Amino acid sequence: MQSALKLKASTPGVEKSAFPVDGQLLMVLPRAAASIKNPDVHLPILRSDEEGYYLEMQVEADSKETSEVAVIRRVPLENLSAEEWEELKAQYAKLDLQACTDQGISKGLEKIQDRKIQRLFMALLTFLNPRQVSIVLYLYKLAAQQGNGPIVSFRSNDLLERLGYTRTKDGGFASKLRSQLNRDLVALHRTELVLAQSLQKGNQVGAKVMIKSVLRIKDYEIDNVPRDFDLAKAADYTYELADAYTVSLEFFDGPGRTGDYVLFAGDIDISQKLGSNAKCDYKTKLLIYLASRMKWDALRDGQYLIISKQYLFKNLDLLGSNSSRNNQIFWRTVEELRQDGYILGAQELPGKKRASSIQFQVNPEKISCHY
Repeated sequence: MQSALKLKASTPGVEKSAFPVDGQLLMVLPRAAASIKNPDVHLPILRSDEEGYYLEMQVEADSKETSEVAVIRRVPLENLSAEEWEELKAQYAKLDLQACTDQGISKGLEKIQDRKIQRLFMALLTFLNPRQVSIVLYLYKLAAQQGNGPIVSFRSNDLLERLGYTRTKDGGFASKLRSQLNRDLVALHRTELVLAQSLQKGNQVGAKVMIKSVLRIKDYEIDNVPRDFDLAKAADYTYELADAYTVSLEFFDGPGRTGDYVLFAGDIDISQKLGSNAKCDYKTKLLIYLASRMKWDALRDGQYLIISKQYLFKNLDLLGSNSSRNNQIFWRTVEELRQDGYILGAQELPGKKRASSIQFQVNPEKISCHY
């Protein structure tokens, strides 16, 4: 069992440069980001109804844990002809889902020859990976700085620089990185989240169904006008990026917030590790999961969270059978968050039938919850 990490004194209140992220978004982020390996995730399906065609994945709820809500993420397939729908179904049949889970998503998609369809599946299967979550956090920070409510404008190169990427000799960024950013933004724009919220109606409990994107791209700018750029075409086929974007944060409550948000310290580091796959960014996964649980669970004594180790590992994608490796990754990640100041300490609490939990002491100077 891992011994408790050393605690240090804390003082109340997040720093002045802190920025709020809406509680509803944080409550659904870990579920909306669940990977194909997560036992609650259904395999992607193609679905049609009177309103159109969809590619969607469902994340089931867990009746034993209130934070494990059901979420559907879906991509509306607009302007499809009957012939294109049949072609999409034929390409879907080539998707090797077993290879996706066993050997990686790229391996599972290699039989699909159409680049647009391949990228569409990739975007859905990897939706809200830690890199995309880092982009969302950066945009919420900009929203606090710019003061235009949910509307946020930014230069692409500024965001790439904040993500920690190295500029080329001409001062720009590699086409692979630029393409990746546009595809991330378009994925966040066109992937919808469908979730239900309990609603009291007299003596009966009903449900309010919400359909939201994490963000919507309102417009984009091209510095060199003769340059031919199309947002969707770039995401589906080419390796391009607009020079500037304006987006709307769809979960944003604005200045009239009811108090339902989490404050993050303004010095949050969203840089990506050189040569590392986004799925291996366990630090961002754990930080967001802790923020989510701060919204679901009231902090004990103002600073303590107690979370089942089983749910922690599931939400960190530590799902393999190698328990020793999973433990090493988990405690290494905990130490990274402690070094960054988000938590002051953590210790394992034994439970019945080996169902242990982890007690975290959250640092209110770096992250705090407002109800």
